[in-house]
Amino acid sequence: MDDLNQQTEPAGGAGRRGRGERGAAGRRAARAGGGPGPSLPYITRRIGVYNVLDEEGLQLIERNADTILEEIGIEFRDDDEALDLWRQAGADVQGHRVHFPKGLCRELLKTAPKEFTWHARNPARSVQIGGDATVFAPVYGPPFVRDLDGKRRYATIEDFRNFVKLSYMAPSMHSSGGTVCEPVDIPVNKRHLDMVYSHIRYSDKPFMGSVTAPERAEDTVAMAKIVFGDEFVENNCVTLNLINANSPMVFDGTMLGALKVYARHNQASVVSPFILSGAMSPVTVAGTLTQILAEVLAGASFSQLIRKGSPVLFGTFAASISMQSGAPTFGTPEPSLVSYGAAQLARRLGLPFRTGGSLCGSKVPDAQAAHESSNTLNTTLLAGTNFVLHAAGWLEGGLVSSYEKFMIDQDQLGMMQKMAQGIDLSEEGQALSAIREVGPGSHYLGCTHTQAHFQSAFYRSALADNNSFEQWEIEGEKRIEQRANALCRAWLDSYEAPPLDPAIDEALLAFIKDRKDSMPDAFT
Repeated sequence: MDDLNQQTEPAGGAGRRGRGERGAAGRRAARAGGGPGPSLPYITRRIGVYNVLDEEGLQLIERNADTILEEIGIEFRDDDEALDLWRQAGADVQGHRVHFPKGLCRELLKTAPKEFTWHARNPARSVQIGGDATVFAPVYGPPFVRDLDGKRRYATIEDFRNFVKLSYMAPSMHSSGGTVCEPVDIPVNKRHLDMVYSHIRYSDKPFMGSVTAPERAEDTVAMAKIVFGDEFVENNCVTLNLINANSPMVFDGTMLGALKVYARHNQASVVSPFILSGAMSPVTVAGTLTQILAEVLAGASFSQLIRKGSPVLFGTFAASISMQSGAPTFGTPEPSLVSYGAAQLARRLGLPFRTGGSLCGSKVPDAQAAHESSNTLNTTLLAGTNFVLHAAGWLEGGLVSSYEKFMIDQDQLGMMQKMAQGIDLSEEGQALSAIREVGPGSHYLGCTHTQAHFQSAFYRSALADNNSFEQWEIEGEKRIEQRANALCRAWLDSYEAPPLDPAIDEALLAFIKDRKDSMPDAFT
């Protein structure tokens, strides 16, 4: 059903307030430090990065990537314009395959910005991409959801809106993301309009655009211009967009078409090889890193042929596979090494970096999900990642967006935010006054320093149960999934939409209606 034909919430955010038990639960969660509250700023990391390659290793992989580019080549399929541009740039084009003279791609990338601002419609929510900044965005792409009633089912536009709302409310989520789930109840050729509108209407954080067809990318830009104005969009980044290489060593017409649209309008693209090692890249870490670097060099430099200075990110999605079943595996050592190494290569290129998230292969938010997600998320932070997609809600190898997993993951993101602050070495952080006051043999619970800092000294989870066994038993022996379920319901019941100028809202809805009326429904 086309819900955009129904009455929307009024601008100014008159979302339904929670009442009764769920509203109270939301307020308790907020007091506990993990509920909806003021959005935390994007992370400025004050901890070092973890490097796995020395100079000799980095140079080796770079030389091997140059060999791939020059001798083997990268295919640019179904896009004659791309092939013509590469010919003009000095590449050797043979059919769809492009062979790159040594140094060409790196030379082109000199015009790409090392850092840029990704603007939100609420300027207070704008974020930096690159440098010491880390930005978290939710799960992207699943066709299924695991809902609050425990059902695994196809996603709907209502689910999509819910995940946008949750991302807006999560303090440690810095973007509302992109395709947080695939709303299959709307025709394929029209759903991007509802998705982009949902990001604009139900959140005021930065959002991602559609990449499933060039015309859908154009629609995203057009809607962004309604919100931000034509001139602002052409001179600033307001959308960030995922452009996957069709690994190994292919860029298809769909991705190239979307990349061209966004680059022409000065919008950011994440050129991101999609790697399942052993299937889409060699089984070794070094071989995978070599292929990733070659694919990113080709795709990212192409953006500069379209428009010099357009923002582009070095992206990678890396997982291993079970060599017995072929199923993807997550949280294992090899993808972590790939992420660490790719981050180093990105820094040497001077490009912002994307990888990681809270990835897992588990079917439900259980211990496997927790272990695999935490392994991936810790690597993501320590690698120095600038943009983190799939930071919350990912389940079942990316097939499912899970409400409960989202709530558990966003709690972990708060911990990552705290971790990234590093060690406080100020006078208060040194705490000598407390040590003097307490002296040998006493305790710090009642000292002046503790009393001044106890509320903010440690991260306070809204979901973890640290009470006694007896207290946990009295309160119903609830597992973390059950607590996450209750907290999610409380958040959604207490949601209030951010203000949106009624004239902008009206113009967006009119644009969407015109676009939908201009084409018949298509479900493939």
